[in-house]
Amino acid sequence: MSDPRAELEARVGHAFRDRELLERALTHQSYLADHPATVESNQRLEFLGDAVLQILIAEELFHLFPAEREGPLSRRRSMLVNGTFLAQLAREVGLERLLRLGTSEENTGGRTRPSILGDAFEALIGAIYLDAGLAPARDIVRGIYGDLPARLAGIEEMDNPKGRLQEGVQPLHGNDALRYEVVRTEGKDHARTFEVAVFLLDRQLGTGTGPSKRLAEEAAARVALTALKLI
Repeated sequence: MSDPRAELEARVGHAFRDRELLERALTHQSYLADHPATVESNQRLEFLGDAVLQILIAEELFHLFPAEREGPLSRRRSMLVNGTFLAQLAREVGLERLLRLGTSEENTGGRTRPSILGDAFEALIGAIYLDAGLAPARDIVRGIYGDLPARLAGIEEMDNPKGRLQEGVQPLHGNDALRYEVVRTEGKDHARTFEVAVFLLDRQLGTGTGPSKRLAEEAAARVALTALKLI
């Protein structure tokens, strides 16, 4: 029988020497409540992976755009490491199928929740860094991200996703058909993560996460644009 974890390793381009690191990267905090023998979730690896991604993506952008100043470079880095984009990368490598979730989180759609997927992707990168070091992690991140200018072009086309969504639904549904609703808030006061759902009348089109309500709404609008095939 095939080993789903080995398939994940093949997709990301890294075979773990320490398989426990991979297991920990896949373990959401909710899993611990149902499995008391499990000592640690992926939260610490998420913290480490976030820092690794920040430096590696910053390094790539520094070399790709030698004439750019700090502001545009920071904006591009933010686009490539925000929770919604990392959730997309998590789906691309099939991470959602291997997450270890608690029963409650599983039953409420946690396996598709962008915040959980983005955090797990960061944890995976943190685990790879600990298992192999920075240079191999750099190569792996490059492989997963692929063509950065193409990735950025796709993101930058949707720089005003709320406006584009409004324009797309207005002819059929009028000006007041869309609404945005905060469905979850996580983290401490100085490091909040918001999850926002966007609705077309009574139909939920998608959700998005971000460090502010505005960015979470924009992330949700991007998901809605895809759902409505407006991009």
